Amino acid sequence: MKSDVRFTFSFTGNDSDKHAIDFYDVSQALIGFQRSIALTTHLVLNDEIITQSPSLKGARIYALPPEQGSWKVTAAVVATGLYTLGTLPNNTPLGHVVYSLYDYVVSESLGLHVDYNKSLGQLYEEMEAKKIKVPEIRQSQADSLVEKCSHAIKEMHRPIYKTATAKSGTIVANVDGKNYPLKTKLSLQTYEFIHETFTSEDPEEFIGRISSYNSNTYKGRIYVKEIGRPVAFELAENARNANVIRLITSSLRSNALREYDETSLVRCVVFRNTSKSGQLKSFKVIEVGSAE
Repeated sequence: MKSDVRFTFSFTGNDSDKHAIDFYDVSQALIGFQRSIALTTHLVLNDEIITQSPSLKGARIYALPPEQGSWKVTAAVVATGLYTLGTLPNNTPLGHVVYSLYDYVVSESLGLHVDYNKSLGQLYEEMEAKKIKVPEIRQSQADSLVEKCSHAIKEMHRPIYKTATAKSGTIVANVDGKNYPLKTKLSLQTYEFIHETFTSEDPEEFIGRISSYNSNTYKGRIYVKEIGRPVAFELAENARNANVIRLITSSLRSNALREYDETSLVRCVVFRNTSKSGQLKSFKVIEVGSAE
């Protein structure tokens, strides 16, 4: 079967090495696997984030026969409908876009920061230089997709954390005959990261630039130099006012235009949200002001 991209999901360790795994756990993990791929593919094809995997349009996801003696399942993403009728050019590297976005979503969900500009952003620049039209996903869309896929990715850990019939999970993409392992493996540690959140008792102050923001969810990302990466945030209810949103969107605009002056900076008072091990997950923002 010709497909635009294939994702192989495998489990290793504990009972899975003896070719056995809890039936219910693995069934729930595969539902999460299919859902996360479906939501990712739909965004690439339709420039829209859906919440139900059966709503996938423009592609079909097939489960290929499992390999004997292993707990390995391959999902083949095959574009259909509008794509094959020519809405997208034949030379559009759809598989690379879906793979890059899926890698971003899984890695960000499990605590490994992926630089959008060096992953998806670089892919778009390379394709533009070759005059190849690529469905372009904005960072704000990619970050929203991370949120929508969070539960599905958590369920993909079920054989690891529930009955421990597996110790780890690995996802490998195959595009144009080449294998591309995702940056993050599933483990008990990544499950703890995505499952549990601890909020600090004392607020802290940070200065940074807004790199993405969703006006519907009051969520976004802020680049903090002392941390060295963008950090996800959500505005607390008492901070959701016109003045705060004006400061955030002004910083976002300056950042998008690469106008890196003092006016692009905002001062935020936040509570840290961390994992069980203390790894920073996000900020709860309670106050926003000008950094000038």
